[in-house]
Amino acid sequence: MLTDSDRFAFETRRHHAFASTGNAYDASQCDEAIRTGDTLIVLTEQVVAIAMTWPFAVTETCGKLHALAPPKPGEDLAALARSLHVRAADFRHAADLARRLGFPLDPQLIPLLDMPAE
Repeated sequence: MLTDSDRFAFETRRHHAFASTGNAYDASQCDEAIRTGDTLIVLTEQVVAIAMTWPFAVTETCGKLHALAPPKPGEDLAALARSLHVRAADFRHAADLARRLGFPLDPQLIPLLDMPAE
């Protein structure tokens, strides 16, 4: 018998929009509807982030969320994602969304994402 994930050719993504990065941080700590790997969006601060215990921005601006430490020498996106207990696909999705919204990406992520600097 096929499960829903076997039957459909798409992946569901959960997005959560907030008025501020402070609100996003607080909600990611206590709202059970927000799960690790979900995308957090704060339009007013031009921030797109990934939810986890310490939610972190993929955008140049992080506000009250965490910024990523510089990648270790030789570290690729898959290794970085594993170290944060999220998926590389979560990074790619959040970065793509930030780009579509016109928000500058965290410059240290650009080489890991194989995206043009724009």
